[in-house]
Order: sequence, then C-alpha cells, then structure tokens
Amino acid sequence: MNPHSTAGPPEGTIRWRVALRSARGTVFGFLATAEGRAQFWAEEAPERDGTIHFRFPNGERLEAQVIECLPPRRFALRYFAGSRVTFSLTDDNTGGCVVTLEEHGLTPGQERENAPGWVSVLLALKAAADHGVDLRNHDPRRTWGQGFVDN
Repeated sequence: MNPHSTAGPPEGTIRWRVALRSARGTVFGFLATAEGRAQFWAEEAPERDGTIHFRFPNGERLEAQVIECLPPRRFALRYFAGSRVTFSLTDDNTGGCVVTLEEHGLTPGQERENAPGWVSVLLALKAAADHGVDLRNHDPRRTWGQGFVDN
C-alpha cells in the first residue's frame, strides 16, 4: 500500500508522509485548531470538550475524539469507524517538517477506500500551510462520494 517503504505498514494500517516547507509549529496549528482544520480538511471542525465536530462539504458530520495532543509533535484522534489517526511531525533540519500520517484499525476494504483520501488531505494541508492556498472546491455537488478528488 505504501510506495515509500519497503516493509510497508502492518495490515489494517495506512501510512503516508509529506514534506512541508513550514515549521512543525505552524503545521501543528493547522491540525490542532478549528481555524486551521477549516483551511484544508473540513468546512468546519470546532473542538469542544476534547471532541472535534467535523462538517464536510457533502454535509456529512463526524464527532472525533482527540486522544493525543502533544504540540508540536503529535496529534491523534478517533476517526470514522473507530480508527485511530495520528499525525506525527518531525523537523527536517531545513526549517520545514515531515508529517507522517498513520491510520490504524482498518479492514482491508477501509484501507483501499481511505488511502487515497488521506493523500488528498495531506496535499491540501501542504497547499494551505506552505502556500496559503485552499485546494478544495467547497461544492457539495462535487465531493469525494461523486468521484471528485476533494476533501
């Protein structure tokens, strides 16, 4: 599943990495704040009492529990179907960072379905953090479910 690792992630896990020019503190803000998440991930995603209330362009909603928040190194939550999603941020020694995303607890079908979606999310994060650009179309008629590459 992961073209960047010879060993690959364990079964039931997705793992992707992306290099960003932005410092990990900046990137962490995109992951751990409602304002940041709204710039690349969901139409809105406020957090109340340790739960993020996502609203996606297609109208779908999700309550995701924050299970780890270690600024600026790691941010993890319970996501769809109870999976665990962890964003780990490491310095790249050039002023930027590397974000490693792992989603654990997936069936093989969920792995196949979720893997390309995380690529879309990570590239939207890179565009927002590094370039101030929102790649999403924000059109409920043109969502992932209709075959559009959009968060």
